Amino acid sequence: MSPSRGTAVAIALLLLAALAAAGCGVGSGERLGDVELTVTRDYGAEPVLSRMVDDVNESDTVMRVLDRNAEITTRYGGGFVQSIDGIEEARRGGDPFDWFFYVNGVESTVGAADYPLHGGERIWWDYRNWSAAMRVPAVVGSWPQPFVGGYDGERRPVAVECMGGGGTCDEVRRRLEEAGAEVAAGSPDRAIRVLVGPWARVREDPAAVQIEDGPQTSGVFADFSGSFRLLGFDEEGEPTREFGPRAGLVAATRRYDAPPIWLVTGPASAGVRTAADLLDAADLRDHYAVAVEGGVETPLPVR
Repeated sequence: MSPSRGTAVAIALLLLAALAAAGCGVGSGERLGDVELTVTRDYGAEPVLSRMVDDVNESDTVMRVLDRNAEITTRYGGGFVQSIDGIEEARRGGDPFDWFFYVNGVESTVGAADYPLHGGERIWWDYRNWSAAMRVPAVVGSWPQPFVGGYDGERRPVAVECMGGGGTCDEVRRRLEEAGAEVAAGSPDRAIRVLVGPWARVREDPAAVQIEDGPQTSGVFADFSGSFRLLGFDEEGEPTREFGPRAGLVAATRRYDAPPIWLVTGPASAGVRTAADLLDAADLRDHYAVAVEGGVETPLPVR
């Protein structure tokens, strides 16, 4: 080895030692707050993994956090997940099954390897049949996210839009504020909106009415029949259950690149009130959407 090369190696080793002594690893950065990692299958019906991750730093992505906490295989050069803990993409009975992820309840438009973290996020991976809905742009199962932490690294204003919801609108505001959200007056630009009211009024909103075009459009496995009775769909997008006129629905969707909207609705005012009672982690956690009737909750899609 020539003296010049030996000197370069020695300098490099000294630099690495200095980094280690300072508590910094190559490729690491400033430590961020904890993130919550959840892994489920079948639209959240079956838990696979759930833990708080406290070793997150500014160089981390959704993929890196998953890789450190589960056994995974990837595809397309490591950009997309193929399997988690042995559960692998497949076709079953002719239907495609794959892994999808949400950060703070919002489906990402970039791959997991390209999604940076800021601390405090809730990351949810779910393995599901996507024959009826390749995209589900927003879900309710990460409550109180995205109202508290925003999405895409940006906290956004929260607006409750009362569309015939009466006193239930105040109850929805109260629950959001108790969860840590800052509810704005009016409806500011780029706000995450919560629409509260009977479906006959809520459907006037162009984002909300996507539900009537089916889950392939809205990602919501529910609809309202001509008499405005609530229908629940199964994971293949078929109407499976008809609820009564006092049923309620809590769901989320998104139109184009606008912020997600949440719907607290039902065929009539009684259903809107029962839907508002679901706004807590115990009732919404790990569900894409939830219907309720007579105090009995039904996660959607219907199993």
